[in-house]
Amino acid sequence: MCYSTALRKKKEQIEQSLLANFDADFEIPLEYLPYYHLNGFTHGNLYIIKMDEPEKIYPASWGLVPNWALHNPEGFRKKSNTLNARAENVFERNSYKDIAEDKRCLILSDGFFEPHHENGVSIPHFCYQPSKEYPEGDLFLFAGLYNELDDELYTATIITVGANAFFAEVHNKRKRMPLVLADDLFEDWLDDGMNQPQLNELMAYGFTSQDFKAHPVTREIYKKGIDTNTPRFIAPVDKGTLF
Repeated sequence: MCYSTALRKKKEQIEQSLLANFDADFEIPLEYLPYYHLNGFTHGNLYIIKMDEPEKIYPASWGLVPNWALHNPEGFRKKSNTLNARAENVFERNSYKDIAEDKRCLILSDGFFEPHHENGVSIPHFCYQPSKEYPEGDLFLFAGLYNELDDELYTATIITVGANAFFAEVHNKRKRMPLVLADDLFEDWLDDGMNQPQLNELMAYGFTSQDFKAHPVTREIYKKGIDTNTPRFIAPVDKGTLF
C-alpha cells in the first residue's frame, strides 16, 4: 500500500526530467506547489499524465471516485478507500474495472512512505530513488488510474503490487509496494491498444530496475493536527538508513 507521497521538485525541474520520455507541461502551472509529505486521506492533489493527453500534467485528487459514485464523491470516500488499486484484481473490483482499460495514467513522485514494523511498532520509512543529479531522490512515475470528477477535475489511484525483495524488508507486514514503472514501459501503460492480458503482464513485471533507498523518519508523521509538509518529515532519524 502507498498512502503518503512526496513531490519536492520545482515545476521546471519536473518538466526537464520528463523530457527523455514526454514533452509534458503543467496544464495549470500556478496551482502546482512542491510537497514533502502528502497524506492520501486528505485527498490532496497528485499530478498525473493521462492516456489521451500525454503532453499535459494535470492535478488529480488522490482517491479515485468511480462513475457510479460521481453524484456523491464525499459519501463514497467516507465508505471506500481507493487511494490504491491492487494490480491482482483491478479488472474485477467495481471501483476500477470500468476504467482500467481506457483511463490509465502516470503519477509523478520523487518519494513515498512505507511502514516498517519492529516489535509491534510501526516505524515510517521514506523511500526514494537516488541519482547523480538528484541524490536526495529523482523523479519517477507510478502506474495509476484516473477518472473525471467534473470538467477537467480528476481523481486518481496508485496501482500496487506484491513487494520485491527490497520492499518486502521495508514494508515487512503487508509486503506491498506501489508500481513504479520502468522508463521503457511508460508508453505501453498509456497505450490504448493494450488488452487485459498484456496489462496484467505489465503490472506483474513492470517495476523499475533502478535502485531505491529507504530510511526511517520521525513517527510524528502519524500525528494528527500538525503540519507534516516540511523537510523535517523526510529527514533520517538517528537510527540511520536500515536498508
